[in-house]
Amino acid sequence: MYKRFLKRFFDILISLLVLPFCALVWLILAPFIYFEDRGTVFYTADRVGKNGKVYKMYKLRSMKMNAEDIRNPDGSTFNGKNDPRVTKVGKIIRKTSLDETTQLLNVIKGDMSWIGPRPATPKIFENLDDLKKARFAVRPGITGYAQMKYRNSAQGTLRYEADKYYVDNLSFVLDMKIIFGTIKKVLGRSDIYNEVSVQQTETQKEEIKEEIKEEIHK
Repeated sequence: MYKRFLKRFFDILISLLVLPFCALVWLILAPFIYFEDRGTVFYTADRVGKNGKVYKMYKLRSMKMNAEDIRNPDGSTFNGKNDPRVTKVGKIIRKTSLDETTQLLNVIKGDMSWIGPRPATPKIFENLDDLKKARFAVRPGITGYAQMKYRNSAQGTLRYEADKYYVDNLSFVLDMKIIFGTIKKVLGRSDIYNEVSVQQTETQKEEIKEEIKEEIHK
């Protein structure tokens, strides 16, 4: 009953209730996003939803215009602390997850749910296996079990195993646990960055230092 009907009912009801408040936040943030580099306020990206359907996901733009979509080897987003692609206001809205709030428009449209596996990029179709396919049984979510436990620190198989656990154990109680757990993570600002991304950033710094040393000694 909950999985087939009530979950979608609550998605629409909650989205309509919070829409006015989120719209106010977007109106406040829009000038800051636009005037920093005269770019668009919103960003859309292809994501894979329920039954493997590809849709356009909405986000507040936190990166510079035309920034390259660099990703980790496992396909996860590059979340380095000093990512040069991220704008000044982008750093703030990422830390507070305000950039994700526009996804409630996807929830209203039926592309997403408030709770579910985080949307995957089309790269998930590469080397697709049963573990990855499990997430296609439900709508992707603004937050999910993996985010409640790890936020952005989860990667690779660990993330997909968490998604499968959610699909296999979906219930109202689990969704409530995820909501409160996510709020705790966001307020505590824990696990914001993917450990792999941070390591990549530090490696890049060391490579640049070595290049400078080589130029000096030429």
